[in-house]
Amino acid sequence: MFSNLTTKLAMRKVGLSSDALDFSSSKSNKSNDGSVPGLDDLEESNSGWSAWMNTKKLPLTAQAWLSPVPPPVPLAECPKPGDLAPLDRDRRLTFGGGKPVIVLFLRCVGCAFAQKSFLALRDLAIKNQGRLSCIAVSHSSREATRKWVDILGGAWTVEIVIDEDRAIYAAWGLGLGSIWYMFNPTTQIQGWKEKGWLGIKVANSLQRTGSIKQNIALGNAAGADATPEIASEGPSTVMGNKWQQAGLFAVDGRGTVVWATKALRADDVMDLNAAAAILGF
Repeated sequence: MFSNLTTKLAMRKVGLSSDALDFSSSKSNKSNDGSVPGLDDLEESNSGWSAWMNTKKLPLTAQAWLSPVPPPVPLAECPKPGDLAPLDRDRRLTFGGGKPVIVLFLRCVGCAFAQKSFLALRDLAIKNQGRLSCIAVSHSSREATRKWVDILGGAWTVEIVIDEDRAIYAAWGLGLGSIWYMFNPTTQIQGWKEKGWLGIKVANSLQRTGSIKQNIALGNAAGADATPEIASEGPSTVMGNKWQQAGLFAVDGRGTVVWATKALRADDVMDLNAAAAILGF
């Protein structure tokens, strides 16, 4: 009797019920309704494995490395010189008003390579103010993009477009890069050389000032069209995604693409001077 009592006490202490080790034939592994005792309870419990592994609990800079939710529209082909400028789902980008446009699709907020591209675009926009429109598209949240741009000294005459669900990126044929796109030797060497990695600084600032709220984490930033249902799946989009491809396009005043390139590697800042030169700048 004492042995049985001791066993029950020991099992209770480690969190097991007294019949947890009862393998008698009277107890089946499956219930009559086909469910598996314990497994279904675990899946329904918020304290189970899925809750513990919730990506939302990871740091924002870590979530940017995870596979993102696909954009809400199919990935189109990248436009070629001679094509009309693509129309995105919500007509966020418009062309053909007589003024040439250069569109830079950024890799992600905090990226040193994106920083070099953005600063070069800003210099070009300031130099040709009134004659050339320069647009930078970011798939990071509005708050993170604003903080990053502020650290860099402001946008000046560059128009910033927020595309947190990456629908505009997809319309212009910019999807996710491969393992080689990210971890090739050239990118790794250049990454060690660069000093403009501001992701942690931006993320810490947003968390310190309380800028990250539930609706922001769900991608419901003003001007972004991601719905909470879609954006709540997968990692946070606040800091964007490291795997997103960058791109650079020049569009003439009639709305025709005259220069187009997709970043070959994560460190490829693309030739902004060539894009401007074909437009006559």
